Amino acid sequence: MEPSLSPLAVVCAATGRAFAPGDRVVSRLVRDAAGAFARHDVAEAASHGFVAPGIPVCSWVQVFKPRAAGADPARLLRLNAENLFLTLADPAVGGAPENARLVQFLALMLERKKILRPKGRAADGVRQLYEHAKNKQLYEVPAGDLSPDFFLSLQEQLGALMGGK
Repeated sequence: MEPSLSPLAVVCAATGRAFAPGDRVVSRLVRDAAGAFARHDVAEAASHGFVAPGIPVCSWVQVFKPRAAGADPARLLRLNAENLFLTLADPAVGGAPENARLVQFLALMLERKKILRPKGRAADGVRQLYEHAKNKQLYEVPAGDLSPDFFLSLQEQLGALMGGK
């Protein structure tokens, strides 16, 4: 069974004010002591002082768009490796630096499952290009050394994501 998350909130968790179309929203995924995932959506301007309760897993920024009538939020929000990668690596919203290792790890998992196809390095040589098999969109993923140090540094994020402490 895959965990599911609540959809993007319509009000800021820090201020209680409603989001307007086009507002930049910081979404933080945390895991509580019982192992359940929680999502906290905060206006970007109010995000610096907001601390989400729980073990931080990852965060991302997105532009608020009201949900379309008839959209199935349950289907869209199942938390799996592909959805998490597509959210964190979305070129339209930009990636948080603290998620770079997690995005790289997810890209490797999805490449193995043939969901992402490697397309070589970016012109700067610092990023790996991947093409999503279904939507044909290109994603730039930090290219790094997959040393034991890489996995040790990723261990805390993976532990929070998978239910560890």
